[in-house]
Amino acid sequence: MPLIDDFLPAFQFRERHALITRATPKALLNAVLLPGVAEDPLARFFIRLREAPDQLLGARSGLAGRPAFGIEDFMILGRDADRELVFGLVGRFWQRDYGLVTLAHPRQQFAGFSEPGLAKLVLNFSTEALPGGRTRLMTETRVHCVDASARRRFTPYWWLIRPVSGLIRRRLLVRIDDAALRAHHR
Repeated sequence: MPLIDDFLPAFQFRERHALITRATPKALLNAVLLPGVAEDPLARFFIRLREAPDQLLGARSGLAGRPAFGIEDFMILGRDADRELVFGLVGRFWQRDYGLVTLAHPRQQFAGFSEPGLAKLVLNFSTEALPGGRTRLMTETRVHCVDASARRRFTPYWWLIRPVSGLIRRRLLVRIDDAALRAHHR
């Protein structure tokens, strides 16, 4: 059973992407964790655009004094050897400041977390060895809204950001692949 199912088996929203590469499963999942691998100028542009209304508030901004949203905001939930790596977020993602909630013990608390008005998101990277020394690198994003109120608020946000989210995920897979192949050739 995939590790992602341990953390979010039930969800209302899902997005999946994949690519095939010459990199090994281990190199790919290690590359996910490399500093800077998620840094993408296009992703940064869309995050700045998404955060622009809040930044206009200046000191009153919920985002004042913190870096732009990025992979660093995700909690690492678990890794299954060279098969899968799972990250999580809890929050009110539709709010200007994302409404993020930090869990003291994410691996233990995430699956059972059920505070009303919030959504839980998991993002995984998984690998599948293919014939000929190739690997399928996949990513899946799942979102579970804890209650009807959160679902009503999240749904329009999802339909608005989903095309950009998909583009960012596809580009991230390429960046992970590039980093894994570079590490292999050192």
